[in-house]
Amino acid sequence: MIRVLFFGPVAERVASREMQFEPVPGMTLHDIIARVGMQYPGALSIVSFIAVNQVQTSDRQQILRDGDEVALMAKYSGG
Repeated sequence: MIRVLFFGPVAERVASREMQFEPVPGMTLHDIIARVGMQYPGALSIVSFIAVNQVQTSDRQQILRDGDEVALMAKYSGG
């Protein structure tokens, strides 16, 4: 399974902290983001940081494999 973790306001918008997807050969980060976006239109518009296996990435064509973990986060601010 591919675990997708949501943090802060992103988790609030999808009403979940985690989802899991069955991996498909050749599945990319873009594919996962598109699937979540289809289920929750507009929910990912605030995503500013994406990490795969705890490494920040901007490569949405990155191939995902069984056991990978994707994290979607919004910017945090405060003081």
